[in-house]
Amino acid sequence: MGMFTMRKPRGFNHPYIYVDERKEKLAKMEEKAKRELGMLPEKEFSPEDIRGKFVESTTHLKRRKESGRKPMHLGLALGIIAILIYLWYAISNGII
Repeated sequence: MGMFTMRKPRGFNHPYIYVDERKEKLAKMEEKAKRELGMLPEKEFSPEDIRGKFVESTTHLKRRKESGRKPMHLGLALGIIAILIYLWYAISNGII
């Protein structure tokens, strides 16, 4: 143990009890194969099928979604910038 090293916290892994992801994945693959072979009718387009695909494919957005953090709002950023500009103006002109 070094004096300036920080220990990493233990990882968190939550296995689901009532959900079998492997079985769901296999059922989805089976359904897709049957559709390709023509055994099932074509599935109609649904926007729910593509919702969240971008977030799933990027690691930083996936981490933010899991942690529940919200991005900083543009209005808040502009307000802070406006206050800083006013303070800079007031200090440079001797108002404060």
